Amino acid sequence: MKIISAEFVMSNSDVAKCPKSNIPEYAFIGRSNVGKSSLINMLTSRKSLAKTSGRPGKTQLINHFIINKEWHLVDLPGYGYARVSKSTKKTFQKFITDYFKQREQLVSAFVLIDIRHEPQPVDLEFMQWMGEQQIPFSIIFTKADKLKPKAIERHVEDYQNVLLETWEEMPNHFVTSSTKNIGKDDVLNYIGNINEELSASK
Repeated sequence: MKIISAEFVMSNSDVAKCPKSNIPEYAFIGRSNVGKSSLINMLTSRKSLAKTSGRPGKTQLINHFIINKEWHLVDLPGYGYARVSKSTKKTFQKFITDYFKQREQLVSAFVLIDIRHEPQPVDLEFMQWMGEQQIPFSIIFTKADKLKPKAIERHVEDYQNVLLETWEEMPNHFVTSSTKNIGKDDVLNYIGNINEELSASK
């Protein structure tokens, strides 16, 4: 799939105020500083569609973008560490869970994980929660340009080994790098194929 147009629609903290249209929706979420904004900008070929920041925890709202006038890309606040007060964090963590539990237009989520680190409890706990809520998701490993191919393979395998202790199979996953455009076509084609299946089933 090729992205021809990508436009900002709205930001808010209330799921009830999200766009009313019934077009497919794909949500991107991960720990703060995982490279989410850079990944969204890479996928859409826009330099500043999503705001990038050196300060973790910058995204604190549900941000909707419409892609090719056909589907919504949703940029969600990071979970885990963020330089915000506990009360602020509690507020936007609540609307993250509200979004996943209530948003009927959501087709699939993408959980972003920094490939450089060993499996982190906060990522594993979040994926466990997604599984318990029966929310479809794929893993996107980010910052693959920072490691050699063998190390990437080993780190993905580490996640697989941990997840298979409680999961029947490893969730669908992609290896990406925003600076090197790695994995862009794989992620977009995956979304494109789902959208085609949804159209065919109508």
